[in-house]
Amino acid sequence: MLFKNITILDENIQVKENMYIGITNDKIDYIGKEEPKKKYDEIYDGSGKALMSGFFNSHAHTPMTLMRGYGENMALQEWLEQRIFPFEDKLYGKAVYYGTLLGIAESLKFGIVSTTDMYYFCDDMVKAVIESGVKNNIGRGITNFTDKDIYDLDSFHETKELYNGYNNAENGRIKIDVSLHAEYTSNPKTVKQLAEYMKEIGAGMHVHVSETKFEHEECKKRHGLTPVQYLNSLGLFDTRTTAAHCIWVEDEDVRILADKGVTVASCPVSNMKLASGVCNIPLLLSKGVNVAIGTDSVASNNSLNFIEEIKFFAIANKEKRMNPTLVTPKEAICAATISGAKGQGRNDTGKLAVGLKADLIVLDLMQPNMRPIHNLTNNIVYSASGNDIVMTMVDGKVLYKNGEYTTIDIEKVIFETEKDTNNILQKLK
Repeated sequence: MLFKNITILDENIQVKENMYIGITNDKIDYIGKEEPKKKYDEIYDGSGKALMSGFFNSHAHTPMTLMRGYGENMALQEWLEQRIFPFEDKLYGKAVYYGTLLGIAESLKFGIVSTTDMYYFCDDMVKAVIESGVKNNIGRGITNFTDKDIYDLDSFHETKELYNGYNNAENGRIKIDVSLHAEYTSNPKTVKQLAEYMKEIGAGMHVHVSETKFEHEECKKRHGLTPVQYLNSLGLFDTRTTAAHCIWVEDEDVRILADKGVTVASCPVSNMKLASGVCNIPLLLSKGVNVAIGTDSVASNNSLNFIEEIKFFAIANKEKRMNPTLVTPKEAICAATISGAKGQGRNDTGKLAVGLKADLIVLDLMQPNMRPIHNLTNNIVYSASGNDIVMTMVDGKVLYKNGEYTTIDIEKVIFETEKDTNNILQKLK
């Protein structure tokens, strides 16, 4: 495909107008002002539109689409124990498969090309990812409230089978991470053994860290260390790691996160909705931490509208710290694209550059909310709507265009998720 006469955000998040972008197979092979001599199968007239990297959702639990709106106006622990855990106890593979497909469809609509997921029934999630054509880092969440070795845990064996069966499958679209749920749902032996296993196989880690003040302070009481210090002391950050939330981190924690190259996945909408707090993005960025953006689940968000997430990411610290200069639009877009791809271990995508994967989105600039354009990056962060996205492409394949899906039967997915949700609710009565 050749995009012509289109405005782009280049690899440095700089705006360039009336550009040509060529896509061959799964890669970008031309970027320039002049029309290329090479002939392409399809021409896309980009007049009045913008092309940029797709978004990388750095923390999610995609199958929880089934619980959208199921528990509201509740404190986190109450919400988990009274609504989420009982519902999840009744889940089964087919429900997770269709719930994942529904989340993928919503992700594509809102420009998300790749997601870092933590959940279970992961074989069913993999099936949905393969069929839909998106990218995903999948981790089977591991908890351990006993003194068992990890080698005696079903969740660990599922992780091992997932990694051996699917890591880097589908030409690298699927990556399997090891996922420790959190400090408070495990013990030191579990953390240490997982860290050793990760280093042995070279896998990445996905873990919840300091999401609430209670979690943070209780860890200090138990171990005499913050969650970041505790997990680091046991070697968990010795391979590529995504640490979700990190709202209550302290100065020493920030130094560790930077030194270890940990990616912090900030989830502003979910965190504010659950009154967990606001991650100190300016401090993390100033110390060189790789900061990305996550949605968390739609059970706590309640959508995967990533442009909305980018806007909250950009403005939350302005209000929290009473400083309107904090977190620039460029920093927010970088977090949503380049930094997110880096956190997933995807160094061949996340920006527009020749030779990189064509994981791209097109925005309609002729909508009332996008005019006039004094500065396009400002408009994308502060003015755009998720509905302004008219195309989502992964590995050079158009998966969503003008409300239509090329790989997902959306009517069937909605029907099946409604049926499975009602089935689970009947079991809870």
